[in-house]
Amino acid sequence: MGSVSYLASPSATRAVLERHGLATKKALGQNFLVNDAVIAKICELSEVSEQDTVLEVGPGIGTLTVALLPRAARVLSVERDTDLPAVLSETCADFDTFSLLSKDALELTQGDLEEAFGDGARLGVAPNKFVANLPYAIAATLVLDYFQRFKSIQSATVMVQSEVADRMMAKIGTKDYAAYTVKLNLIAKATGRFQVSPGNFFPPPRVTSAVIRLNRRDDLGISDCEIAAASLMADAAFATRRKTIANSMKTFFSGRKSAAGVVELLPGLLERAGIDSRRRGESLTLDEFIELGRVFLACAPECCEAYLKR
Repeated sequence: MGSVSYLASPSATRAVLERHGLATKKALGQNFLVNDAVIAKICELSEVSEQDTVLEVGPGIGTLTVALLPRAARVLSVERDTDLPAVLSETCADFDTFSLLSKDALELTQGDLEEAFGDGARLGVAPNKFVANLPYAIAATLVLDYFQRFKSIQSATVMVQSEVADRMMAKIGTKDYAAYTVKLNLIAKATGRFQVSPGNFFPPPRVTSAVIRLNRRDDLGISDCEIAAASLMADAAFATRRKTIANSMKTFFSGRKSAAGVVELLPGLLERAGIDSRRRGESLTLDEFIELGRVFLACAPECCEAYLKR
């Protein structure tokens, strides 16, 4: 069996960088994958096919990109390093289904996607799969943000720091279970994961990595407003982790202009949701956060509206 990515080796990576007079940039979190077997496992886990349009962030020199392109209908890569478009125009030259957007991924908008895909973005060919070896500094933020904002994305198969994957998949009551876990699990559910050791990268990072696949959920039957309200409840419940949920929520809402009067509502809110005020945030199930959000949405719609707009 031949290689999945002809760039997935230390020698090939060095050769491309040297040819363009480049070096890895630590400030941008650049650690290039140099193991073809890992690339193959990412492709397998993502299940990218010719029916899929892929959104990739941080393509680097195109190591994962060139493995995705033969499988996908189209790949749109987002890269902020201004030195890399010239590299990618070389490494991805054989594919007319490749598009590159030179932009900070954190600033990507729906308008950017519509411009990149023209009318197709409104006709169902907008990116439906997010596949990437993500810069670790923004990985957690980006995954949650993209699921929240880009409704076309149905799955994410991403390389992240192992600790981030732990938070994404954390069980109730564990140290990794946090507001982030709840907010992500309201939208997406982990369906697969594998570890990747530092030796698979050039240069090797100081942390262990993990590739995780998350699928958008359609089993909870909740609206965007209810998701936003439940997310707000998670932020409040974990604001001061060691306190009871009542005290943590009181701390969270105190002093927030958009939450005037909410503190007085909290005891009744918890009672209506059937939640003991002496419990801590890490003991609440996803269903309990959803119910708490629904009660809050009914009791303080103005605060929820402010949260949705922020």
